[in-house]
Amino acid sequence: MLDGILRETFEYFRKEHNPKNGLIADKTQPGAPSSIAAVGLGLSVYTVAVERGLISRREAVERTLAVLRFLDSSPQGREPDATGYKGFYYHFLDMQSGRRAWECEISTVDTAILMAGILNAARYFTDEPEIRDRAETLYRRVDWQWALDGAKTLRHGWKPETGFLGCRWDNRYSEAGILYLLAIASPTYPIDPAGYREWTSTFEWKKIYDIEHIYAGPLFIHQMAQLWIDFRGICDDANRKHGIDYFENSRRATWVQRQYAIDNPLGFAHYHEFGWGFTASDGPGPAIVEINGKPREFYDYIARGAPNGPDDGTIAPWAVVTSLPFAPEIVIPTIRHAVERFRLKGRSPYGVDASFNPTWGETERHGQGWVSPWIFGLNEGPIILMIENFQTEFVWRTMWECPYIREGLRLAGFRGGRVSLASRISPPEHY
Repeated sequence: MLDGILRETFEYFRKEHNPKNGLIADKTQPGAPSSIAAVGLGLSVYTVAVERGLISRREAVERTLAVLRFLDSSPQGREPDATGYKGFYYHFLDMQSGRRAWECEISTVDTAILMAGILNAARYFTDEPEIRDRAETLYRRVDWQWALDGAKTLRHGWKPETGFLGCRWDNRYSEAGILYLLAIASPTYPIDPAGYREWTSTFEWKKIYDIEHIYAGPLFIHQMAQLWIDFRGICDDANRKHGIDYFENSRRATWVQRQYAIDNPLGFAHYHEFGWGFTASDGPGPAIVEINGKPREFYDYIARGAPNGPDDGTIAPWAVVTSLPFAPEIVIPTIRHAVERFRLKGRSPYGVDASFNPTWGETERHGQGWVSPWIFGLNEGPIILMIENFQTEFVWRTMWECPYIREGLRLAGFRGGRVSLASRISPPEHY
C-alpha cells in the first residue's frame, strides 16, 4: 500500500514541472504558480525516485541542474518583478518566466525549505560537480543576517513595496527549525545561535489527554524539519529539560491528534480513531453554513490544528502519511481506512486526495462530503520523503552527510548521539 502511494504521488513531480527552468507547480489548479518550497521538496524527491527506480539518474540530474541553473542566473534585486533578493526567493514564482507571482513576499522559511532540498541533492549527486558547485553558491549567497533586520530572530519575509513583514520567527514552536539551523551554519552570513535559543525559550510544554509534549496544533509543524533531519537521540536546551527529543515529541503530537478525533468535542462527522489529520490544508470555505440546525464556520486554506483549532471538520490524509515514522502503529490503519473505506485514492492521478470534509454536505462519494479539487506540492513531497524515511531512512542518512546540517545542530546546542560524535571533527569548508 505504501509503495503504491509513493509511486502515484511521485507522478506529481514528474508532470507538474516546467523542464525549461525546473520549477514545480504549487498545486494542480490551472494557472497556479510555482512554490519555492515545492521546488525544494522536489529536489529531495528526485533522489528518492532514483533509488526507487521511478526515474533514471540521468533524468534526475537534468531536472536538478535545470532548476539550479535557473536559480543561480535569475534576477536578484529590489525590483518588484525579480525572482529573489539577498539570496532569498519569492514564495511564489511564475511557472514560465520564473519571476515573482502576484505580490507575494520574499519568504525566509520557504527559502530554507528550498535550500534544504538543494543541499540534499548536492549530497546525493556527489559525482556531479556542477550540482555541488551551484548548490554551494546558492546556499552561500543567502544573507541570513539581512533577514534579522537588526534583531536576533529572523523576520518572516520582505516585500519591495513595504519592506520587512511585521512578524518574526520568535514565538512558540513552529516550522522554523530548518530555517534557524541553516542560518546558523552559514559559512558566509551566519546568525548568532542566541536567536535560536530566544525562539525555543518560548515553546509551550502542555499536557493534553495525559500526553505531555511541546505543543503546536498543526501536524506539519511537527514534521517539516524532520523530513531531512533524524532527531532521534539528540536534544537542544528546549527539549533536553523535558527529557525527550523532537522525534518523540512528534510521536506524542500524533497521538494527541488521534485522541482529539476520538473525543470529537465539536461533533464533526467522521472523527474517530481512523478519522484524523489536522494541519495546513485546503478547505470548503470561507462560508458559514447551517447543518442540522447549527451554524458551522468553514475555512479555505488554513493551518488547522488539534486540540485548540482552528477546526472546521476538514481532514488531511497527507498529514497522516507524513506522520508515518513517528507512530506507524496508528498511521498505517488510518491510511488503510482512508484508502479502502473512504476511497480517497483514485480520483486524483497523484495518490490520495489532499483533504476532505464529511461535515460539509452529502455526496455520493461514500460520505466524504467536500473533497479538495486540487493536489498541492507542499503535501506531495512530505508523503514521499516520510514513506522513504520510515522504510529505509534514506533521506535522513543522506542529509546527515551534509556538513552544514551537522554544524547547525552543533551550534544550536544539540547534544547526544551522532551530534556529540560529529562535534569532535571540524566540518569541511565546503563540499
